[in-house]
Amino acid sequence: MFRVELGKAFHRIRTYVLGALLAAVAILPVLVFALSHDNGQAGAPFFQFLRTTGLFAPLAVLVLMQPFILPLGAGLLSGEAVALEASNGTLRYLLVRPVGRIALVLQKYGAVMTLLSMAVVWIMAVALVAGVIAFGLHPMPTLSGAALALGPAFTRVLLAGCFVIGSIACLAARGMFLSTLTVSAPVATVATVGLVILFQILDNLSSLHAIHPYLLTHDWLAYADLFRSPIDWSRVVHGAIVFAGYTAVFLGAGLATFSRKDIAT
Repeated sequence: MFRVELGKAFHRIRTYVLGALLAAVAILPVLVFALSHDNGQAGAPFFQFLRTTGLFAPLAVLVLMQPFILPLGAGLLSGEAVALEASNGTLRYLLVRPVGRIALVLQKYGAVMTLLSMAVVWIMAVALVAGVIAFGLHPMPTLSGAALALGPAFTRVLLAGCFVIGSIACLAARGMFLSTLTVSAPVATVATVGLVILFQILDNLSSLHAIHPYLLTHDWLAYADLFRSPIDWSRVVHGAIVFAGYTAVFLGAGLATFSRKDIAT
């Protein structure tokens, strides 16, 4: 099932179209900074350092894509994982094979996360190449003022990518849960992205500060603390725990729902 899902993805034209679009977006911040004199001081984290070394380009593109583009991708892939099979009338035939309902959901979730992880790696790699071409490869200044050698700096960039993948894993789990409830993939996608928008709104309401640490989006940019000297692990660890909790709850709910679902089509 896992290999079949990946095979289907790589035989679709839309996969390559989306890959090209992601690459274009990954190059965009590098291109803008290379052609302008904006120092990025008023922008998002990492943008003010973009010209110092190409290693900041993958981080800048993650900041750019994390609020909407990556959640949209997670919603699209996970929302259609089960719902599309149900709407096409193929879900019952998948279950005829010796797969099992729990295995089917887990393997589809694994395929979704593999594709999302590949997307994150792809945009970071494209941004890194573009950044190195535009700004060179130099020691990385940290947010604390110290400088990192290329090896430790690259390791921290990889850790930041893993953190972002963890943040979208819970969105994919939410999409899988909704996909087991409906036969409409767009409904599951919209609801998944809508949750992100709702959490971002709640996170900006100071009167609700008590619940902010438990919102999915609150620690999305906590990987910025990986680029302090020394590393401040508190928000990074807290964010990872929150992501794991949401993933476990939503994926568990999806498994429980699908295991009792009456498959009529």
